Amino acid sequence: MTQTQTVRSAQCGVLRSAKCAVVGAVLAAGWTMVGAQAPPATEIFLAPVTTSGARVSIGRPVNVTNNPGYDNQPQFLADSSGFLFSSMRDGAQTDIYRYDIALKRVIQVTRTAENEYSPTIAPGGHTFTTIRGADQKIWRFTMDGTDVGLAATHMGLIGYHAWISESELATFVLGEQRQPNTMQLFNLRTGTSEVIESGIGRSLLIRPGRGTVSYVHKPEGAAWVIKELDPATKQTTTLTPTVEGSEDLAWTPDGTIVMGQKGKVFLWRPSEWTEIADLTRQGVENITRLTVSPDGRWIAIVNQAAAR
Repeated sequence: MTQTQTVRSAQCGVLRSAKCAVVGAVLAAGWTMVGAQAPPATEIFLAPVTTSGARVSIGRPVNVTNNPGYDNQPQFLADSSGFLFSSMRDGAQTDIYRYDIALKRVIQVTRTAENEYSPTIAPGGHTFTTIRGADQKIWRFTMDGTDVGLAATHMGLIGYHAWISESELATFVLGEQRQPNTMQLFNLRTGTSEVIESGIGRSLLIRPGRGTVSYVHKPEGAAWVIKELDPATKQTTTLTPTVEGSEDLAWTPDGTIVMGQKGKVFLWRPSEWTEIADLTRQGVENITRLTVSPDGRWIAIVNQAAAR
């Protein structure tokens, strides 16, 4: 059953201000924090993808961020010329950077006084949105980093979002008071949101060619599964169990799913998972996020360094 609610300002509020800001920022980053620890060291590797008939192979991955701190949440540009990502390079906060594939160069895009996470290409491909600040508003920038302003105001803390259309978003909303995280549809025109599912993972994506929303459902005490939502009918369909222990996925342009587990990459076509690469010897031993370029020629893989 869904629940419709009026959307108010996305403020943490007086009673939960400090704790809310910390928990929210941790959620948006996709890492776990104890006390005031910094996020774990992560690097983004870029590898070529080759498709020949039903065969998909991944070439040698190259570390393109080369930063001792946090580099995460890559999202390819609409023209596949590079990707945006969130990075902490001053030891204090995160900004959005871009990696240019042709130039083989990292370029800083945003320079603000607040953290920015989860860069997401907006409809049309000419702007992007981020989760910004302690109250985790959805904020819009042009591709050169010009601040366009608030894109959406939503009740609760948003960790991740995916644009369904110019007026509708799928959002991951942090559960309050130990309640499960929820996937909600947010309508910018009406200012309302609708709870679709509780107990979801952080991977919210639009399925290429269909306009449906995929997400990982993590029911307590049961296997994790990938589901697909039709925004028009609000009907959900279970596609497949995830690769064991993994919650981050990517779609290829032809509609197959890619997931990582440790140093291995798996491909799903209806009915089965197939291992397509073992990148352990190339320095990729702990895959978290991953994403495939719109033209299908590149895969960006986040590798988290082992705890010391």
